[in-house]
Amino acid sequence: MTNAMESRPRIGVLTSGGDAPGLNAVIRAVVKTADSRGYDVLGIEDGFEGLIGTPRYTVLTPRDVRGLLPLGGTILRTTNKGHFGGPRNPADPQDPYAQALQTIRDLGLVGLITIGGEGTQTIALELSRMGAPIVGVPKTIDNDLPGTDRTFGFDTALQVATDAIDRLHTTAASHNRVMVVEVMGRHVGWIALHSGIAGGADVILIPEIPFDVEKVAAKVLERERDGHTFCIVVVAEGAMIRGGNAVYRAAGKLGGIGQYVTDELERLTGKEARCVVLGHLQRGGSPTPYDRILATRYGAAAVNAIHDGITGEMVALRAQDVVTVPLEEAVGHVKTVRPHSDQVRTARSLGVSFGE
Repeated sequence: MTNAMESRPRIGVLTSGGDAPGLNAVIRAVVKTADSRGYDVLGIEDGFEGLIGTPRYTVLTPRDVRGLLPLGGTILRTTNKGHFGGPRNPADPQDPYAQALQTIRDLGLVGLITIGGEGTQTIALELSRMGAPIVGVPKTIDNDLPGTDRTFGFDTALQVATDAIDRLHTTAASHNRVMVVEVMGRHVGWIALHSGIAGGADVILIPEIPFDVEKVAAKVLERERDGHTFCIVVVAEGAMIRGGNAVYRAAGKLGGIGQYVTDELERLTGKEARCVVLGHLQRGGSPTPYDRILATRYGAAAVNAIHDGITGEMVALRAQDVVTVPLEEAVGHVKTVRPHSDQVRTARSLGVSFGE
């Protein structure tokens, strides 16, 4: 490491939680903005785990982030909560939070940018309360993080889901089938709702509005009577059956709601039905122009916040502007679809069924 590099203040950046299109765009913006502001950047590897034990990091320069803007995934790699997932025990000398805080101090970081969703920002908030200089960046394809109007990654996932629905329309119409498309959304229905409206779905099933499969079947048969021999059903992976629960394929792992709906619709309507589960296709690939721009704005804003002495906050989109909000606003709950929101009312006005 050169003397020139040692003489400049350092900012750290890490990616945590599920991957999302636009992570590399944030990293690129952080590095380029930091360099122009007179900071060096340490890319912490493997999320918060890179702060445990021997630090794992890479010094990032503008040269290192060339070509990252359209690249999916994260060059720093990511983990979920890992050692930070259990209850805290401050008396334990191996407490991961204490280790992480000491590493932040040992590395001489004047700021640490944490890119992630509610779980990531919960960890970031605890470190901030312990004295770490944290600035969060909101990331999740589910768009369920409170405190911000939009998270990067959502627009790309929405594009993937909408494109799939568009393609399934033609095969559904050709074979007079019911096509059930299962999209991501463990606790919220933002992807299902938006892609369902954008793709012209006939039925949208989301966690916020428990559904009765017989009502869904009634919608399919109603279309049949009106001369529409096919039907498109979009279902979030966490959609709730009325009077029951979400569907799990194993303990703690959601899965199977799409196939459940498919099987039930075949039984109740006598029509041929097929299920398509998009899964992690929604997380991968190149970010859309919107996500590239939003991720870039977030990365630059996070560095500028640190430069202005602002920590313990998360950058957020509010109306047209990127601002900072307390980390407390981003944790403790998720941003759900309001059952009587204008998006839901719009869908209902177009004849879309929510299975009620």
